[in-house]
Amino acid sequence: MPANRLVEKEKVAVYANALFDAATAAGGQDVACDVQDQVESIVAIVRGNADLDEALTSSTYSAEQRAGIAKNVFASCNPVLVDVLAVMAERGDFKLLSRVGAAYSQVVTEKLNVTVVDITTYVELDDHLRELITNKAAADFGTDVVLREHIDKTMLGGILMSANGKRLNASVRWQLDNARSSLKQTV
Repeated sequence: MPANRLVEKEKVAVYANALFDAATAAGGQDVACDVQDQVESIVAIVRGNADLDEALTSSTYSAEQRAGIAKNVFASCNPVLVDVLAVMAERGDFKLLSRVGAAYSQVVTEKLNVTVVDITTYVELDDHLRELITNKAAADFGTDVVLREHIDKTMLGGILMSANGKRLNASVRWQLDNARSSLKQTV
C-alpha cells in the first residue's frame, strides 16, 4: 500500500526537528552543524551500500534487529543522531533518511540563521581566502556561514563549493573537461 505523502512529509518534519532539538541541546550550533555533516555522510554511505540499505529497511528483520543494526553501524556518530537513526530503522522509516537530511539542513539554516558551506580543495585554505569565501557566501545567502573544509589530493587544483543543494565546481579538472567538450563540439 502506498504511503500517504502528507503523513510521510509530517514524519520527515518530526524527525528533522527532533534531531535538531536534541543536537542543539547537546552542544548548540557546533553540534547541530556536525550532525548535519554526519547525516550527509550517512546518506551517501547508505546509497552506496545496497546490503546496508536492505538491512535497515527490510521487513525480513524485526524492528529491534533493524534498530540494532543502525546503532552498531553508526556507533561512531553523534549519540543523538544514532538514537534518531535507530528509531527510524525500528519504525520502518529509514527510507526517509535523505528527505530527513534535507529537512534537517533547512531547519539548521532557518533556526540558527546559518548556512553550512562545504569547500573542497587540493590544499588547505589560508585565512585570507577563508574570510573572502565566508563573506561572499554570507552576502549571497543572507545568513551566517560555517565552512566545512575538505582536502582532496585527487583534485588537480581549484575549488568545489556546495551549500543548500547547490554546487559550484571551479576545479581544474572540470575546467579542462569543459574545454575539451567545447573543442569537440567546434571540430
